[in-house]
Amino acid sequence: MFAKLLAPQAAAAMAGALLVLVWGGCSSKRGATRDGQPSKPAFTLFALAETRGQIGPCGCTTDPLGDLSRTAALVEQARREGPVLVVDAGGLLYSQAKITPELAAQEELKADLLVKSYQESLGVAAIGLGSNDLAQGPARVRPGRQVANLAAEAGVALEEPKIVVLGTAKVGVFGVATPASIEGLPLTDPVAAGQRAAGGLRAQGAELVVALIQATSKAEAMSVAAAIGGLDLVVAGLGGAAPEPDRVEPSAEPLRGGGFLVIPANRGQVVSRVEVTLREGGGLTDALGRAAAASRDAQLAQQLQSVEADLVRFAADPSADPAFVATKKQEVTRLQEERAQLARAPLRVPAKGSYFTLEQVKISKQLACHAQVQTDAEAYFRAAGEANVRFAQSVPAVPPPKGVATYVGTQACVECHDTAVEFWKKSRHADAWQTLVERGQEYDLECISCHVTGWNKPGGATLAKNEALRDVQCEVCHGPASIHVAKEGDDEPRTLTGGPEPELCAKLCHTKEHSDTFSYDAYLRDIVGPGHGEERRKALGDGPTGHELRAAGLERAGKTLGAGCKK
Repeated sequence: MFAKLLAPQAAAAMAGALLVLVWGGCSSKRGATRDGQPSKPAFTLFALAETRGQIGPCGCTTDPLGDLSRTAALVEQARREGPVLVVDAGGLLYSQAKITPELAAQEELKADLLVKSYQESLGVAAIGLGSNDLAQGPARVRPGRQVANLAAEAGVALEEPKIVVLGTAKVGVFGVATPASIEGLPLTDPVAAGQRAAGGLRAQGAELVVALIQATSKAEAMSVAAAIGGLDLVVAGLGGAAPEPDRVEPSAEPLRGGGFLVIPANRGQVVSRVEVTLREGGGLTDALGRAAAASRDAQLAQQLQSVEADLVRFAADPSADPAFVATKKQEVTRLQEERAQLARAPLRVPAKGSYFTLEQVKISKQLACHAQVQTDAEAYFRAAGEANVRFAQSVPAVPPPKGVATYVGTQACVECHDTAVEFWKKSRHADAWQTLVERGQEYDLECISCHVTGWNKPGGATLAKNEALRDVQCEVCHGPASIHVAKEGDDEPRTLTGGPEPELCAKLCHTKEHSDTFSYDAYLRDIVGPGHGEERRKALGDGPTGHELRAAGLERAGKTLGAGCKK
């Protein structure tokens, strides 16, 4: 059946990402028990958008989200329970809108893996188009896309609007994109194209119409959906405006004139799961089941209790980073607001008419993994690493400018700073390279820069040469030491620094996406001490350490991996 769903059907519509369900004409017998209540949903719909080439999370955060293998396992389990429709609103293939030469091989291999998994493991029925799909040009877009307001002459592989049969339900699928969402393509009016596509699908007997809309903002997606009209459920891809997990709306938002909007998180971190029940009489209603609401509220309450406890502890610590405390206060407010919104949601199943329930599913480490996708991902990392090293070795090395300090590695520091080096060896920085080796990602261009010394700087680590500069060594914080070593510490003016500026760590590697518990003073307590900044350690005083913050974060997120998962 999946091959039939994905078969290209000439040119028609492409460029966007929006999911729409149009309801009506349902049999009164469908999915109903003797008392008129449904025995189970007619089908389950999974919606993704703005995956941006992500097959797995960085793994540096305490609660890494977004993993292709886990999403595939989630979909596979749902298929064992009933009919499933999977759609993607676009922005799938590449991590960036423009790909530099050194990233080209890795990005293409990753895109190939995504396409293979979408076709063979997730069984994706329709994909819209986003800017990140076009990073390597229109000819490299694959597989065929749903963009009703794009002509075949644009050079993008397209599919016509289609009917998908799910059990006894006939579901129509189409997509559009707004001209502002994708530059450089001859996109026509998405409203007129959407109206033609939706009307044509209804004429073919579609009971539900799924429309994929790519837009620059939530407001633009809602405006286009309302103008097309008759759209009951809209799943939008928003390019760079796609939300992070903490900004995903937990409930579907009503559209002007009827229908509801759903927006998944970017990079596959939160997938929208919509359970659709078809019944006679009345329009579509967003029904949140009591069991689902109670479960979500309990989860939020637990998170809130943990964050509030952290806030009390850090707020009382005079050495705590004010920015970190402010972040914790914002998190408390967000969780409180989400619980309040959940309390206001309609906790009912309507007496008649079709309805759906929405669950925004975090693709977290506790979910089970799909064996084949996990195996394919491991093979990808090996192939990408080999390709990256080959490319790096093919690029002629540029000698550092005369008189510019270069990187020499920690071994050159031992003779004069042995106690400092011994202290460093006990820190997490000394194991940075090994953490990549354990994941098979030591030559992944998205990871390596934060696990070596002097990445792509004069005399620093590269993919072609890094043996002496693996791990986060002394020179990351103190600067390149070649002149200092050559002059046996008598370099004047001094070419080394006493330590990094606080902004360096937060900008370079300890970003929110990669280091969710980072606080400068707390983390500094872990890397200064006897023989290495002992006076600085005393000045920091008592307070949380980076190790403690991370341990608390891991405790909140849970340490258990899902069934069949290797990482």
